[in-house]
Amino acid sequence: MKYGCIGERLAHSFSKDIHNELAAYSYELCEIPKDEFDAFMQKADFSAINVTIPYKEAVIPHLDFISPIAQKIGAVNTVVNKGGKLYGYNTDFHGMKALIERMGLDLNGKKVAILGSGGTSKTATAVAESLGAKEYFCVSRSGKITYDELYKSHSDVQIIINCTPVGMFPDTDDSPVALDRLPNLEGVVDAVYNPLNTRLVYEAKLRGIKAQSGLFMLVYQAVKASEFFLDTTYPAEVAERIYKKMLGSKRNIVLTGMPASGKSTVGRLIAQKLGREFIDTDEEIEKRLGCTIPEIFERRGEGYFRNVESQVIADVSLKNGVVIATGGGAILRDENAKNLHKNSVVFFIDRSPENLFPTCDRPLASTFLAIKERYSERYSIYCKTASVRVDCDNRTPDETSEFIIKEFENYENICN
Repeated sequence: MKYGCIGERLAHSFSKDIHNELAAYSYELCEIPKDEFDAFMQKADFSAINVTIPYKEAVIPHLDFISPIAQKIGAVNTVVNKGGKLYGYNTDFHGMKALIERMGLDLNGKKVAILGSGGTSKTATAVAESLGAKEYFCVSRSGKITYDELYKSHSDVQIIINCTPVGMFPDTDDSPVALDRLPNLEGVVDAVYNPLNTRLVYEAKLRGIKAQSGLFMLVYQAVKASEFFLDTTYPAEVAERIYKKMLGSKRNIVLTGMPASGKSTVGRLIAQKLGREFIDTDEEIEKRLGCTIPEIFERRGEGYFRNVESQVIADVSLKNGVVIATGGGAILRDENAKNLHKNSVVFFIDRSPENLFPTCDRPLASTFLAIKERYSERYSIYCKTASVRVDCDNRTPDETSEFIIKEFENYENICN
């Protein structure tokens, strides 16, 4: 390996994709068990590497030189081999600082809680200090300030920076803190970047709190790392360009709306035009259970169907860069909406009841009366859970697909 990233678990990593955008070198992901890490570093058979969890501190004894920033922080995420001498740097500092500034989040004079006790939390501490935070401290399960102590004695905290892996792919359902116990929060920064919207970030946004996950941080630190790799300097706009490209390629398009509103037809058109995989959650349910949806309702009941639907949505929501058409009642469960927003822009395909027609394969929309009732019951939920509402009464499926593609390409709020 000449260039790459080392860590214990890298299935979630976007680093290879980012570095492929930066330069012509071959960049590899290399998972190293803890008992093999020292031997890998002693051999030093690489030109330059990024270092991630859990080796950002463990790598330091193997280095011949450490940059002042990395020395102060006590963590290294970039190592360059210069003629057999290993030089260590911390580009996470630059990435996190750039993310916070891009968010327009002002830490000056604020009280900041940093979640975690590893290398990334040390980086966040240095960033908080550099940005003028009045008070900053680390929170961990067994440290000086525990999570119980956070809620008890520091509930007035204004900024949260999450440096733990809680909420990271594939275990995306958890949040490291209970936001309802921190009433003064103004901003949430999450170093986790997969999923694009962590549970912590999603719940913060629902409360009107400025929040963002770590994709821009990842991109910016990769740009700085590549500069060290190649002893070069990139133009300032490179990080923004790669970030937007990564964001567009990794996030999903999700379609919600009433039965027979055209979600599947439009979804297939979008997938075809963008060269993406298309997933119809109703079709996936039928495939898993080996029977039709009317048969599922008849034999097992709606409750059983909704449970299977939730599991399907939880599974497909972890994907990146796909188009997903959901069933008409998918957004009735709060957990489904949360899962759909992890990696997606959600479009509500809104077609008026008079333009919808009964369908025998959807038990809850088999008559005109049933359609009107469902539409009335669900309309506010469709609007609340969507990123964008799409009026489809006067649009053909092709026109609707073109509109959604344009909106999707211009929509950045998923990570802002």
